[in-house]
Amino acid sequence: MAERFLVLQHVAVEHPGIFRSFMRADGIVWDSVELDVGETLPSLDGYHALIVMGGPMDTWEEHLHPWLKDEKALIREAVRARDLPFLGVCLGHQLLAAALGGEVGKAARAEVGVLPVTLNAAGLAHPFFAGVEPRIESLQWHGAEVQRAPDDAVVLACSPDCAVQALAVGKRAFSFQFHVEVEPTTVDDWAAIPAYQESLTRVLGIDGARDLRASAAAHMPRFNAVARMLYDNWRRTAFSA
Repeated sequence: MAERFLVLQHVAVEHPGIFRSFMRADGIVWDSVELDVGETLPSLDGYHALIVMGGPMDTWEEHLHPWLKDEKALIREAVRARDLPFLGVCLGHQLLAAALGGEVGKAARAEVGVLPVTLNAAGLAHPFFAGVEPRIESLQWHGAEVQRAPDDAVVLACSPDCAVQALAVGKRAFSFQFHVEVEPTTVDDWAAIPAYQESLTRVLGIDGARDLRASAAAHMPRFNAVARMLYDNWRRTAFSA
């Protein structure tokens, strides 16, 4: 019987990206639920992992997006009650922290561009980052951040403007603020989202999309290599007995 993953999306173009190729190669079947268009959260019964992707909304905007409350409850159930393998990216990273008692807020300085992330001592020693260089370049595109990690979480990485770039909770839940799932169309797809376009122009200027597209293309082989390592490390670590 094939493994089945549940993928939570908050906008159509923020899907698992290159991770989809890795899951297909592993024979994994996944169901994508897009919450921003009103799709309903299913039961976790029958799923072997939960993946939560990015999106332009903020974790505290339950008055605008009431489904955020239920999504956080589902994440708590997956991680706390069921001990399911979990992977969170960008908003998914922030939602993990918020769901488990951490704090998320506006960043003092938005990170937009291809920017460095540095593993701390815990990250260097953790199997989730096995084989990954101590300092990596990644695509960043966020104006909120985890400001306090959950009490039982381990912070694995940071950047000059964001102290919590990656988290581990227990043996099966992992998340990161940055993006390595990038594909050739990612920058253009995301730049079409008004909130992302606004932050892109504000941080990088009127030619931000052009410049970021070029930078992402130049770094694409490394993005893909790090994505492969993190996916493989997650599979080895989170799915072990």
